[in-house]
Amino acid sequence: MDKYKLERVTTEIVRGAIVKEIMSLSLAVKLIERVEEKAAEMGLAVVVAVSDASGRPVAVHCMDGAYYGSFDVAINKTFTSTAFQMPTAKLSELCQPGKELYGLQFSNEGKVQILGGGEPLMVGETMIGALGVSGGSAREDTDLAAYGKNMLKEVISCL
Repeated sequence: MDKYKLERVTTEIVRGAIVKEIMSLSLAVKLIERVEEKAAEMGLAVVVAVSDASGRPVAVHCMDGAYYGSFDVAINKTFTSTAFQMPTAKLSELCQPGKELYGLQFSNEGKVQILGGGEPLMVGETMIGALGVSGGSAREDTDLAAYGKNMLKEVISCL
């Protein structure tokens, strides 16, 4: 098979994976439910948001007793994770005074969140969305978001 044909076949396979693994409402809700179960085990009431790859919210759940201010924070964590293609905890390190991205948190009409708890959701090398958790400490939110990211493959296989 010549190089052109191999590239074309590879592209078709990648396109098939992208079309198959999009951030659907059912995937978002099942992923949120997993994170909510873990949060309940930790004794936390949090807001969990899932967006598509453009940062547009697909689903948001507010656990009973969650801070109402956590709603926007969770959504903005998904926006930030997709916009900069990294966990918000990592971006937080880069946005500290004296660091190379200091001031970035004031961009994008205030939607950039540099608190831990946002994670890009990847299928292979393709970002399909992001997960945002808010309501615990920065460490708890970070741990819950990482847990959700790690559950993605399992949740996809259950659909």
